[in-house]
Amino acid sequence: MATLSGRTRFRYSLGSFVTGSFGTVPGLVLVKYLTDTMAVPAGWAAAIVFVPKAWDVLFNPVAGRLSDADLLKTGSRRRFLLVGGIGVAILFAAMFAHPGFGNPLPDALYVAIMFALCATAYALFQVPFNALPAELTESATERTKLTSVRIGVLAVTILICGGGAPAISTGIGGVAGYRVMAVVIGLIVLAATLLVYFGLKDAPVGSLRPNTVNLKELVRTLAAWRPFRWLLGTYFIQALGIGTVLAAIPFFAQRILGSEGYGTILFVIFVGPALITMPLWPRLGDQVGKLNGFRLATAAFAVGLLGLVFAREIPLVVTFVFVALCGVGYAGISVFPLAILPDLITAEEERTGETRAGIAAGVWTAGETLGLAFGGGLWAVILAVGGYVSSTDATANQPHSAILAILVGASVIPGVLIALALPLLRRSVLEPRHEPA
Repeated sequence: MATLSGRTRFRYSLGSFVTGSFGTVPGLVLVKYLTDTMAVPAGWAAAIVFVPKAWDVLFNPVAGRLSDADLLKTGSRRRFLLVGGIGVAILFAAMFAHPGFGNPLPDALYVAIMFALCATAYALFQVPFNALPAELTESATERTKLTSVRIGVLAVTILICGGGAPAISTGIGGVAGYRVMAVVIGLIVLAATLLVYFGLKDAPVGSLRPNTVNLKELVRTLAAWRPFRWLLGTYFIQALGIGTVLAAIPFFAQRILGSEGYGTILFVIFVGPALITMPLWPRLGDQVGKLNGFRLATAAFAVGLLGLVFAREIPLVVTFVFVALCGVGYAGISVFPLAILPDLITAEEERTGETRAGIAAGVWTAGETLGLAFGGGLWAVILAVGGYVSSTDATANQPHSAILAILVGASVIPGVLIALALPLLRRSVLEPRHEPA
């Protein structure tokens, strides 16, 4: 079976600049943008962060069907990648344009509408992007190699965009800072979209099997596919924890560590070790098994998060060590689910004789999106419960309950969520009965 060229793997993986930007930056800055620039109450912010991405989950199957139809018509999913990516770039910039209607309610509605439209465009990009590995090659080994390169590019994206976005918005300050940040991220997304679209023009196609299924078939497939449901449940819970952490970083930096400028430092300390150790986790997985590696990564992330609850009492450098440990664990829990998933897909396709890549891509995308959305929404709810005071300049005095909510919500709550995945990592469920050829 033909192998994919390194050029094809790299060009495909550039799409991670689209998925990584949209998956990371709103989670990092959107809640703070709403509460500390637009004076939107935290409860409203929770709905604004969650509802558009919940809509995205509902729209994902539609995007999958549209993409499948285009695949059958044109022999490629590239056109949907182009339309979706361009839409994300434009709408992301529009989301932070802040028209300034003079009242928090219409301002908040504007953001909600732009976010929902951006999430729709994102679905048009991400669903076919996730389906492509199974269609570029039928080899499970090649799919794993493709995923490894994609994960590496994703880590770079998170470091650049996740670290750069808060730095730009904080460095410039106020509404102008968010506007400039959004334009920069939009340009990155646009460039990545064009590079993927033109870069995959002559890519080989391993299979053109249509993956379109109706709701009844989808439910039937998932009901019978226990390992996939198990892995997705694990991934969803951890995405919920990650989404909470991302939204918490700027608040934790300002209110617990004492300076909003620490936000970028925390993110770099988090992502830097993740970037360094991400290539090492697959090697460890080869030695001890993917599931054992997944368990070790989960434990490292959970311990790092739980240690942050002492941030007000311990030296700052120790806090940074806990953040770095979180990054090491994050690298692992990013690698192993995507490394295990192709094994499950291949084993199920061999068992049933039916294609599973498209179904897996659509449902996996929905689960990831919903988990991250719930995480951002959960963080806003934590702020609301703590009595967080919204403002237009982030200088409002906060009650002790809000400070406590930020401390616990940035450490204990996501730490418990990450650790809850451990009981789900069962060898009897998640390891195929035989290794795929």
